Amino acid sequence: MEHFVKLQQSLDALFGTGSSKYLPKDIDIILSRKTGRIRTVSHMGKLLFTLRINGSLAISIEFAHILLQSKTFRENCIEISKDASSFVMEGRSVFCKHVVWCGKNVRIGTDTPILFENQVIAVGKAILSSEMISDFNRGVAIKVRDSLKSRKGKIVV
Repeated sequence: MEHFVKLQQSLDALFGTGSSKYLPKDIDIILSRKTGRIRTVSHMGKLLFTLRINGSLAISIEFAHILLQSKTFRENCIEISKDASSFVMEGRSVFCKHVVWCGKNVRIGTDTPILFENQVIAVGKAILSSEMISDFNRGVAIKVRDSLKSRKGKIVV
């Protein structure tokens, strides 16, 4: 199977049907030397995502911005309050009480983009499912893996 088709099918399976049409056509795919599997995918020198061993994707903030155009992808995101936004931009975890809206496709262990005012400010791993996040008022909901201020460069929100 061609690598580009495999990536499209993975995106549709993980983030909802139709989200793969936002994958840029001119991507650079880096393969593992030992196994020959897809390791990383980048576009114009910027990392979009990394394929994990278990088949999931570790997406970057830039790729989450691109996928945010898809309505089905938004169901994989959470939106946080203004109080927590500055802490999350620094790379701190998101607590349940700061979640304003939670998509129905947020599941335990999945990569979850964190939104503030319809902009992706961080990407992290979901500790709780969407139902649990909605029900609880305490505890960590998302452990942030990549945030805007953790990068060396200008912060654009």
